[in-house]
Amino acid sequence: MSVVKTQELLKIENLNLHFKTTKGVVQVVDGVDFELGTNRAVVILGESGCGKTSLSKALLRILPRNVEKYSGNVFLNGADVMALDDEEYRQNVRWVSISLVPQAAMNALNPVIKVGEQVAEPAMLHLGLSKTEALSIVQKMFQHVGVPLDFVERYPFELSGGMRQRVAIAMALVTSPSLIVLDEPTSALDLLTQANIMNVLKRIKRELGTSFILITHDIATSSELADEVAIMYAGQIVETGDAKDFFPAPLHPYSQMLMASVPRLRSESDPIFITGQPPSLMNPPSGCRFAARCPFRYEKCSEEPPVFQKGNRKVKCWLHQ
Repeated sequence: MSVVKTQELLKIENLNLHFKTTKGVVQVVDGVDFELGTNRAVVILGESGCGKTSLSKALLRILPRNVEKYSGNVFLNGADVMALDDEEYRQNVRWVSISLVPQAAMNALNPVIKVGEQVAEPAMLHLGLSKTEALSIVQKMFQHVGVPLDFVERYPFELSGGMRQRVAIAMALVTSPSLIVLDEPTSALDLLTQANIMNVLKRIKRELGTSFILITHDIATSSELADEVAIMYAGQIVETGDAKDFFPAPLHPYSQMLMASVPRLRSESDPIFITGQPPSLMNPPSGCRFAARCPFRYEKCSEEPPVFQKGNRKVKCWLHQ
């Protein structure tokens, strides 16, 4: 059977985002590298505070005022978008080639504007469509995400949490971007609604060929969508690989402990917890950032940061040299 290769859509090289605070510089994204093909979904997993949301802000260039360092290369469809100035990026990249589904859809929607008008706005601004033309596209997007067409005339507070999340996904889709970043899209929803949202995303991926970056700490839910997995710890990606290889056998000790913390229906062993705390991102260790919490650490782990390729997987761990 022939293997179909996907075209490279996104390539990130040495991406850095550091914030200046009164106590020092916080290295929230520090030397991140990974790639993503067309019609693929990568899930970025990690503890709270590891830099996942900051990575999404770095990709979409939604930056606060206290940025100390913002550097690296982000190639989207072969073009380095980091070379664009802010206005060029706003007009030609954000919400054109890459869009965002943020956390807490209610906070992302204007409570006094009808949801149909809010979803139509990106199409009017970036595609130059009239309001009537944009609303026609909105109706098509609502059909894709499973929102009743009469909801175009409703306000956000009239919708359930699951429907608001679907509206946020429709807004991200309305300009037909090739890549959508989803930041904890199901975190505030019940289990049944989470499953419905993941089914919506799988259908969109299948029907529209859209690629996704799913940022979450929910391992069980994310495994439904993921083609690839990237594990983030203390501002860095410590392991990447295909989901079919990662979930049965994670390589990095942090990845292994993260997977072992998930309750399983058919397992006699209890879930474990990872002892200790992540290192300070104002003064991260010079070696492996997980060394202080790792049960397999030895002297070299604290001296030099590891990077190794193991087949089609990358892992930052001296155990795999």
